[in-house]
Amino acid sequence: MSTNVVEIRNLSRTFQRGSQQVVALDETNLDIPEADFLALMGPSGSGKSTLLNIIAGIDKPTAGTISVGDVEIGGLTEDELTEWRNHNVGFIFQTFNLIPVLNARENVELPLLLTDLSSKERREHSLTALRLVGLGDRTDHYPSQLSGGQEQRVAIARAIVTDPKIILADEPTGDLDGRSAEEILNLLLLLNQESNKTIVMVTHDPRAASFAKRERHLEKGVLLPPGIKFGSEVTA
Repeated sequence: MSTNVVEIRNLSRTFQRGSQQVVALDETNLDIPEADFLALMGPSGSGKSTLLNIIAGIDKPTAGTISVGDVEIGGLTEDELTEWRNHNVGFIFQTFNLIPVLNARENVELPLLLTDLSSKERREHSLTALRLVGLGDRTDHYPSQLSGGQEQRVAIARAIVTDPKIILADEPTGDLDGRSAEEILNLLLLLNQESNKTIVMVTHDPRAASFAKRERHLEKGVLLPPGIKFGSEVTA
């Protein structure tokens, strides 16, 4: 029986916009087991990115609780969240977020600068991560010398270099052509199946979602029941 990496209970997130209160997430409950590959889908403004950011500890819930790896992260201070996030979360962004003046290895090494590893150990970990994503021959290349798909592979290597409990991907194929997108999705699938990485991916693309083990849909801040897609009628 698998252990839950994420447990969310009665979680809500509201924002104040002028005199209006906007509900981004409403009474959300969700379990994400170890080695799951979950696609979060929904239209713009449905709350899927807000949910991903709360799991990452980037945003905090207004109400309810969230535990990731047995740590109730809603109660952590900003400093505690930063340290926790660096050891437990790998984040993959749509726009890669690589540093142009650093080569591939140096970009991957960035999260390790906050650890106690020696420079030699950081280098070895970074090279291993790049080999895992198929870029062992591109370690000295700068982002401008890489294709979009290769840049996203560097970003994935950076996300896994600390061996995090969970990988969070926010529209990871949104800026890629069809072929590069498929390569990245296959890489995520490989990390899930062969390295047992727990992955949560926000996407609007049904093709990308088909690589996941399961889908959950959000609509207007509400996490719909399993099997129900946004735009569908929910019947009792």
